[in-house]
Parts: sequence; structure tokens; C-alpha cells
Amino acid sequence: MAFSSLFQKKQPPLLGLDISSTAVKLLELSQSGGRYRVESYAVEPLPLNSVIEKNISDVEAVGEAIKRAVKRSGSKTKNAAVAVAGSAVITKVISMPASLSDEDMASQIELEADQYIPYPLEEVNIDFEIIGRSDNNDERVDVLLAASRSENVDVRIAACEIGGLKAAIVDVEAYAMENAAELLADQLPERGIGKTVAIIDIGATMTTLSVLHDNKIIYTREQVFGGKQLTEEIQRRYGLSYEEAGMAKRQGGLPDNYVPEVLEPFKEAMAQQVSRSLQFFFSSSQYNSVDHIVLAGGSASISGVDELIESKLGTNTSVANPFANMSLSSRVKAQTLSNDAPALMISCGLALRSFD
Repeated sequence: MAFSSLFQKKQPPLLGLDISSTAVKLLELSQSGGRYRVESYAVEPLPLNSVIEKNISDVEAVGEAIKRAVKRSGSKTKNAAVAVAGSAVITKVISMPASLSDEDMASQIELEADQYIPYPLEEVNIDFEIIGRSDNNDERVDVLLAASRSENVDVRIAACEIGGLKAAIVDVEAYAMENAAELLADQLPERGIGKTVAIIDIGATMTTLSVLHDNKIIYTREQVFGGKQLTEEIQRRYGLSYEEAGMAKRQGGLPDNYVPEVLEPFKEAMAQQVSRSLQFFFSSSQYNSVDHIVLAGGSASISGVDELIESKLGTNTSVANPFANMSLSSRVKAQTLSNDAPALMISCGLALRSFD
């Protein structure tokens, strides 16, 4: 069993590196006078099937894409924060004596970990973070234990190395999303305080619902659904290659019937998916409504999808833009960044680890 760096404190500066199923997204932030600045970023497409539903299946291809992304971004930073998918991590809150030092706590957790983790301990990376005092006992603290199979962590570290980077921090996507959500406070009712906010990240193949209450994650769930379905429909209907269909989806130039016959039905399907994800949350919690919906991921950039979801579900809906209050370095193009913004929530949450 290895203690990994799922929550490790920073060694600045860090690149936030999000490896999704279709692209590598790289982001570097700096901070001065309490304001963040986007220093560099790049989105580099991945070869088809090199990552399948958040599992890296071709580490060489991913590493080469990371190398291209670093080059394109112009960043000189070599340390990166990467994340494993929530579905690849087991988390558990356990109670420990408050008097233990970090080292003693690590030893104690190592002794007891096999009670909490259903895998052989030599096959997992675990880490812990103290959340705070236990509610009913001042002499104990609640500790968040996170464990992931070593292969999930190792393959990301290996891809970074091929790309010329060092994975200084391995985080969990859900926590990166919670981190990035702080940047959306201005876009939320009451800045999210005392409110229940659903962030729905619709990527290429996976949709992840993260529900925050009082700006803390209380629920997360992944489902297979994403923008790839729209790309495949364009490919099928207009006789294009998968790559051509992806380009046409982003850049336009499709026949007149594309919007009513292909795009609108996909937007309807997105709205149904959002509704279904929320129903799962309501049926497994004491909540029966959310105060606000935030759309993230590549598909959130589709024009008008926020209005459609708002009208169907009757809940205020906005598109995530974590960069709304940031300044940009001269090498970052504002328009391109604004188009990519909803898809950069996780890389943004990871880049923020520089300032822990």
C-alpha cells in the first residue's frame, strides 16, 4: 500500500491537467493581489479510444498528447496536478483520536485500512485529510479517507512522464470540481451559501452530476452520455469521418437541416439526461429540488441549451465560466478561452491546487 498524494499540499506552480475521453486539457494559473490570472492553457485532442470512459487504455498516445499540449501552451512549468475519476475512488469518513500527529495518524490508518477498503492493500494508493472535530466528541476528529487502485494512479503518472511532466498531485475529479465551483460564486444565488447547486458536467462520453450544498460536495454520480453521440449522429447523417464530424460540430458549415433535425433533438436529450440525473439524486437523498443548475463540459457550449433546460426543469440554469473574474496573459486568446471555459472546470480546480 502506498500513501499517495491525493490531498498533498502544493509545490507551486502546478499545471492543472485534465485527461478526458477525447482531449487533454492543460491550464496554468497565477495569483497576484487576490486575483487569478490565466498564464497558459491548451486543449489537445486525443486519438479515438485512447481513453475509454475515463480509463486510460493507450498510455503512449495520452503521453504524446500531453507533450503536444505543453508545447502549444508555451508553459515552462513541469509539475502537474492530475485527477482520477470519482468512480475509481472509494471515500469514507472515519473517526480518529484528535491527539494523534499526522505521522501517527498515517500509521494508525495503515493498520486499520483493510476494514474500509475492499481491495488488497498492496494494490491501492490511499490518502487522508482531516475534515474537523467530530460532532459528538471533542477528543476525536473526522478524517476523510480516499483510496484508489494503484493502476488508476500509476497510469496517469506514467502518461505525465511521457509528456515531460511530473504528476506532483493526484486528486479526485469531484474535489477538483468542488474547488473550481468556488470561482462560480458570483454566478450563484447567495454565492451558493445555504443553497443546493447541481453542476452537470457533460463531456464526450460521460455525464457527471456533482451536487453542492453550502459549496461542499454532497453527492456525485456518473452516467454514460455525452457529446460523442452528437458527433456520431453528424458522422452518420452526413457521411463524414469521426474527425470531420467533430470539426463540423465545432466550426459549423453543416446543411440547413442540421439544427432542427440533429442539434435540437440532441439538446432535448441533454435536458432529459439532466432531469434523469437529478431524479437519481432526489430519490437517494432528502432533497427534492435544487436552487440552481450549472452546465459544464464541452456540450455546455451548445448555444441555447441552458435556456432549454431552464424552461423544461423550471430551475435557473447557467453555463460555467470559471474565468469570469480572471485576467489573461498576452498569450491567451480571450475568445478561444471563453468557448472552452465550460470544459475546463476540472483542469481549473486542479490548477487551483497551486494556492492551497
